[in-house]
This record gives sequence, structure tokens and C-alpha cells, in this order.
Amino acid sequence: MREPYGDHEDQFGELTLPEGASAADPAPVAVLLHGGFWVREYADLAPTRPLARDLADRGWAAWNVEYRRLGGGGGWPATATDVSTAVDHLRALRDRGVPLDLDRVVTAGHSAGGHLALLDGARDPSDAAVRVRALVALAPLTDVRTAHGRDAESARIVERFMGGTPAADPDAYARASPVERVPLGVPQLLVHGALDDAVPAAVIDAYVAAARDAGDAVTLERPERQGHFDLIEPGTEAWSTAVAWLHRHR
Repeated sequence: MREPYGDHEDQFGELTLPEGASAADPAPVAVLLHGGFWVREYADLAPTRPLARDLADRGWAAWNVEYRRLGGGGGWPATATDVSTAVDHLRALRDRGVPLDLDRVVTAGHSAGGHLALLDGARDPSDAAVRVRALVALAPLTDVRTAHGRDAESARIVERFMGGTPAADPDAYARASPVERVPLGVPQLLVHGALDDAVPAAVIDAYVAAARDAGDAVTLERPERQGHFDLIEPGTEAWSTAVAWLHRHR
């Protein structure tokens, strides 16, 4: 079921319901957020469709979200706002009779999608029509300043996303960096493959340390023999770990 949550062509999601969901037995919801460094040409929600099917087979309603990206109206803060609007749109779906349990909503994001999942988790609960109860961040981007300083190509993309350099708008970089938004106040699982060459281990470790120091309940899993894209392959150790953790928090 394709459902728009805004007027832009990229403001939509695909909802996959599990068998047996009903008004008497509504399904818990997993919001899926794909990666691609926020760039329209790099990725769309196709890579997360197999995850949606896998989650629906396990009893979840999967809300696979597209959002505006660079090259299609995206950037800071529009891209992050899209994700939160898509999460809140679950209430409109429920109010139309779709059997969703909004007390059991979680998010799972990969790479740039993990960045967006963490930022949605950082929302003030009073500003959220739907508050997630837990989130999984798979090899997430946790610090846009660090991403900007990694190499020339990363700096170019981050500056496009942020609309300038860290020196030009340090406050925006702080708001866009989950590591500077902790505590989120929701349980988090971070999964980072030991063979990931896209997201440095030190960046993940710094986020986990900061979140724990701030009082968040954060679990870190670092499966061996898993690279950046293995994390979104059903059946891998990384995805199985994520699903098991989500089941414990639904």
C-alpha cells in the first residue's frame, strides 16, 4: 500500500501489513529508513523492501519511508522533517482504520537512514504525534561534523546537505548531529559490522559513549565478517540481531 504523507513526489511510504492484523489485534509498527548519504541518485527505498517483507512475515506492519534527498528538494532540515512527518502520519493511517498499534512503534534506519532515525528519536515527545519506543541504527551517521572532515567528497555532500560549512553555521551542525542531541530517551541498538569501510568504528564508539554518559540505554553489536551493506540483508547475522532486539522491545 503506497501512501503519501506530503505533496512532494518523494514524500510517501509503502505500508506492508502482516497477515491477521485487525482492529481487535493491531500490528506493531516498524518504520524503515534507507540510506544513500541523503543523495537521490545513490539510493531509494528499494533496498529496504526485503526488510519490510521480512518484518511483515514476523508480525510487524512495516512502514518503508521515502523522503526528500539532495537532488530532489532535500537538505537540512527538510529531510529530517520528512521522516518525522512520515512517522506522525501513522496516526492518520490508524484513524482511517488501518490496524496499527501506535503504542508499539519502532524505527530501523541504515547509514544516512540511521542518522535520520536517531534524529527522530531526539524529538521532544510533546512535538511528536507518534513517539517511537525504541530504535535500531544500522551503521548510522552520528556526527555531521566528523562526516564533513572525512574526505573531500564527504565534505562536498555534507555541505550540500547542511547548506554550508561547520564554521558557517555551527548551531545547525549541532542540531543535525545525533551525538550532540543525546539523551534521546528511548532504547537504542547500534549495529556496526566489523568489516564496514563506509562508517568508521571510532564514530560509532564515540556516539555510544556519549549516549550512555547522557543516560540513554544503548546496546552496541559489532558482528564479525559483516560489511556496510550486509546489515540490510535478511538472514545475515546483523539483521537477525536487529530483528531479535526489536522483538524484545515491541
